[in-house]
Amino acid sequence: MTREKKQELTRRITQANKTEMIEILYEMALCYLEDAEDAHGRQERMEYRDAVRKTRNCIRELLSSLNLEQELAVHLLQLYLYCNRELALADVKNDTAYLEHVRRVMSGLQEAYVQLAGQDTSGPVMQNSQMVYAGLTYGRGELTENMADQGANRGFLV
Repeated sequence: MTREKKQELTRRITQANKTEMIEILYEMALCYLEDAEDAHGRQERMEYRDAVRKTRNCIRELLSSLNLEQELAVHLLQLYLYCNRELALADVKNDTAYLEHVRRVMSGLQEAYVQLAGQDTSGPVMQNSQMVYAGLTYGRGELTENMADQGANRGFLV
């Protein structure tokens, strides 16, 4: 995952509600899957294993967010466990075919959560995070990110 993508995801996380947080986790998992496929194509075994591990970490976080009292969560649990097994096989067998199985499941779930996020009107999960009011400005040969309110009242309240 590129540095710019990490910065974008970090900014989105600070402003995300619960549904958007899940959507972002799916996006992160898909990015790490892409990184794994790229590393496999370059025959970089350690990078491949690291990207698979990071994808499994995303799935582990999705697993921990489930409320198993809900019927839908039980079905999601089964999908996440399936993806976790497929990633383990991809790592052990060094085979990207298993990554494609995970990609299909994750991309379908991400699409569903994108639609759900549009309906979720709750506020951001993180409180007291820095709000980004300005965006990117064009400089000579580069884009510069500008943010308003760079004051001391930054951070997260516990």
